[in-house]
Amino acid sequence: AARRALSPFATSSSVSILRMEPFTFHLGTNTVSIDKVLTQESQFMTVPVFRFAPSPNGHLHLGHAYSALLNRQMAQAAGGRLLLRMEDIARERCTPELEAAMQADLHWLGLDWETPVRRQSEHFGVYRDVLDRLIRMDLVYPAFLSRGDIKREMQKATAKGLVWPHDPDGAALYPAIERTISKRERQRRMDDGQPFSWRLHMDRALAHVGEPLFWHETADGGSDIAARPQDWGDVIIARKDMPTSYHLSVVIDDALQGVSHVVRGRDLFQATGIHRLLQTILGLQPPIYHHHRLILDHDGQKLSKSRRDTSLRSLRAAGVTREDIIGLAGLPVRGSTSSP
Repeated sequence: AARRALSPFATSSSVSILRMEPFTFHLGTNTVSIDKVLTQESQFMTVPVFRFAPSPNGHLHLGHAYSALLNRQMAQAAGGRLLLRMEDIARERCTPELEAAMQADLHWLGLDWETPVRRQSEHFGVYRDVLDRLIRMDLVYPAFLSRGDIKREMQKATAKGLVWPHDPDGAALYPAIERTISKRERQRRMDDGQPFSWRLHMDRALAHVGEPLFWHETADGGSDIAARPQDWGDVIIARKDMPTSYHLSVVIDDALQGVSHVVRGRDLFQATGIHRLLQTILGLQPPIYHHHRLILDHDGQKLSKSRRDTSLRSLRAAGVTREDIIGLAGLPVRGSTSSP
């Protein structure tokens, strides 16, 4: 039998332009209007802001060193600022000890950054405000299917000769069957304590924006890239016990910190489509992006924090010098300890 595309995942091609509402962040006793955040656009042209934003759930490896040093190199070349941010929303895996080890490794590499360091775990209230706004806008919905439920849905589709779509990272897309659950039924399940995640209703989000999205990419000569958030389906925006996700936090933090240039690994290139969608929904000024090459191991695989033999700490213990690390990362070595 001919294999057909699985229809529940089809993203509507007809969109209508909806009026975007003004947005406000609440930071404890302080309130930051989105209009104030947007005024940073003029500052982007004079004081570029870069950031290195690791997750303290393991030790830094050579790939992190490359990204951190490249951020500093580009910030210095642009006469800009360098920030350090800890993306530690996964509090069960991120620890103060690992953060301290990361900062020690970065200082050993010769890096300095502005203080204080922003820790995402200290700003859940900010993310909750944004999530509540998205809920009121009816752009997110509670999704209750477990991994086992999704697997069973995939098996049913395969038995019917249907092709189950996957996102750019190769993960199966979330089925859209829960979009039609009534609000009363959703509330009943939530009141019963069923586990769920808040997922972005991709069709509605695209309709809300109502226009093609792009981002400016400076890698490989520089060009404007067409964003394709629809390739990710109904992505997770927050969880029952955590009012945010990587995608939501990174977009909010970059805006609030006035980040003008996001320099990060090529593995996040496609995810920028999700970030551009959220930025547009929230009325945030998009930064300029630079997705650098990845440093791979001898087998051609991306380096991982679980591989202790590639960590900066293990390399340093083996007698590798800071200059060696910079050379291994493929960056120029200069005489000054403050330059890459």
